[in-house]
Amino acid sequence: MLKLNLPEFDHKISKKEDKLYIFDIVRKKYILLLPEEWVRQHFLNYLINQIHIPASHIRLEHGHVYNQTDKRSDILVFGNEGAVLLIECKAPHIAIDDEVTHQIGYYNATLQLPYLAITNGIKHYYFKKEGLGYKQITELPLWGEMIINF
Repeated sequence: MLKLNLPEFDHKISKKEDKLYIFDIVRKKYILLLPEEWVRQHFLNYLINQIHIPASHIRLEHGHVYNQTDKRSDILVFGNEGAVLLIECKAPHIAIDDEVTHQIGYYNATLQLPYLAITNGIKHYYFKKEGLGYKQITELPLWGEMIINF
């Protein structure tokens, strides 16, 4: 698989019926290894091992409704008081453009979370709620700082 701009980790790969699967440390099961899943698993490990977010506070493909349409966010992180971080993962070959930025904006329209992140494994964009809008930040805060601030 493609080397990403995220810390490497000791991943578990399994092959079944000529398809590759990767072990998901949050869902605790093997998931079909597609390019977007490769990014998601790397980012999950980054969140858990670098940002120190407990795996028990992470939900994957969490459903919510926007404009009477069911949507599923890639990664949603919960603090003690509710969700604090929404992450949209894309495959490495997908550019992070206005369409992707609008997508996370739609998902966040009803949630209004303090932090947002978009990644394709190569480039990562982080945002922090400030007033009525969001400002881009260079990195995500550590877990303790993230949940204390909101």
